[in-house]
Amino acid sequence: MSNTSVSPGAQAPAAFSLRSIAVVAFGPSLLFGIGEGAILPIIPLTARDLGASIPMAAMIIALVGIGSLLNNIPASAITMRFGERWAMVVAGLWSAVGMGLCLWTSQLALLALGCLMVGMSQAVYNLARQSYMSEVVPQHYRARALSALGGVMRIGMFAGPFLAAGAVHLFGLPAAYVIGLIAVLAAAALGAKIPDLQAPPLPAGQAEPARTTVLSTLRDHRRVFLTLGLAVVMVSAVRASRQAVIPLWADHLALAPSVASLIYGMSGGIDMLVFYPAGKVMDHFGRRWVAVPSMLIMGLAMLLMPLTAGATTLLLVSMAIGFGNGIGSGMIMTLGADHSPRHGRPHFLGVWRLMSDIGSSAGPALLSLLAGGLSLGAGIAVTGVISLTAAAALGHWIPRRAVKVSAG
Repeated sequence: MSNTSVSPGAQAPAAFSLRSIAVVAFGPSLLFGIGEGAILPIIPLTARDLGASIPMAAMIIALVGIGSLLNNIPASAITMRFGERWAMVVAGLWSAVGMGLCLWTSQLALLALGCLMVGMSQAVYNLARQSYMSEVVPQHYRARALSALGGVMRIGMFAGPFLAAGAVHLFGLPAAYVIGLIAVLAAAALGAKIPDLQAPPLPAGQAEPARTTVLSTLRDHRRVFLTLGLAVVMVSAVRASRQAVIPLWADHLALAPSVASLIYGMSGGIDMLVFYPAGKVMDHFGRRWVAVPSMLIMGLAMLLMPLTAGATTLLLVSMAIGFGNGIGSGMIMTLGADHSPRHGRPHFLGVWRLMSDIGSSAGPALLSLLAGGLSLGAGIAVTGVISLTAAAALGHWIPRRAVKVSAG
């Protein structure tokens, strides 16, 4: 596809098809996911090889998430300044530089810096792709498009470790970073082919909107951030915690590592199968019909997990968690897109993603605190209660009808 400008909403609703943007919209996400998935399991092993203790290795891999958290607001400024297309390209190149540091360094400090850079690029890329899709996809297709976007990224994150495993087996640990480098550079190259967005013309007699800032965005949309935004924090906390509760409870039950891995993998497989049907339900019947059941299912499954006593019951509960999480794929992005204004959208989405990342960081931390102070079962149960609370908040604050936002 050529680099011509396109106007958001220029296509008639009947003429729009996800296939028309599939390669340029979803291809970079798949490649970016593969790149990150390839290196994440290898980072702590590299850190250990360079002399890091186990807590230090854990801290180094945590820098990926910290980099994303700290860069959400700067990412919105980058996207506003350079546009969605070039922000995605820059994110891919910055990630490649970070992976290059991880590949060629023999010092822990540079490995840590590389991980931080990968996280920073993640924030820019995720915000830019969400902003782009929010503009170019008609609202009646938005949930399907953003659910597919989230699902494709998950597929990449799922496939990346397998590709890296083969490369590492043949060539050693550095080969995983080579896989990651190739993938993110290919994502940047494909992202460069995405058509530029062009702001729609102002109606006759309407003045140019005032320049937005992060502070003005917080002021103008504070009600959304303090209501639905807080629900998003809870959703993200539960989602991040789910990645820890399955292997931790499997270990608590003294299951073999291979059995725990199989259970975790099957939960992830269910997760990846249901994202598109869920998006279709959101588009046809409303966001509530997926958002609320997603959190209810995950919450009930979390409450049941401490009652499991073997591999079979843990598998059933884990698959329920995977199903609940899977149908919610793209939910946070869709709600953010629904409530974001056309003018200054990246600033709004930057704050939205910051709230989501705060939840993702707080969820596992709370689980760890409760598991250490009370018990692992109590920590998982509290996470289930948070999920049910999120379901109630989403049910109350998600509008019954589609949101219509102004250009300002």
